[in-house]
Amino acid sequence: MSAYIVFHKEGTHDQSELDEYLKNVGKTFEGHPAKILAAYGPQQVLEGPAPEGVVVLEFPTAAAARTWYDSPAYQAVAKHRLNGATFRVVLVEGA
Repeated sequence: MSAYIVFHKEGTHDQSELDEYLKNVGKTFEGHPAKILAAYGPQQVLEGPAPEGVVVLEFPTAAAARTWYDSPAYQAVAKHRLNGATFRVVLVEGA
């Protein structure tokens, strides 16, 4: 069953940290079956406060998603995302 990691960027603290993250995050997908479905495209907020941005990643399974997210390569880069902004990140399985 497909699984999705959804990143909601709620507020930026340090753009230089986010730039470092964006420069390096692509390399972390090597060897992982991830597909980027949406990344900071136009959004129509239907309910609640608007996030600064949204990214949706698709993986074939929740286990594959966690393998990427928990990988040393991603965690080394993720520190820049965490230093650069406040995010809400969820892993959700498809129906």
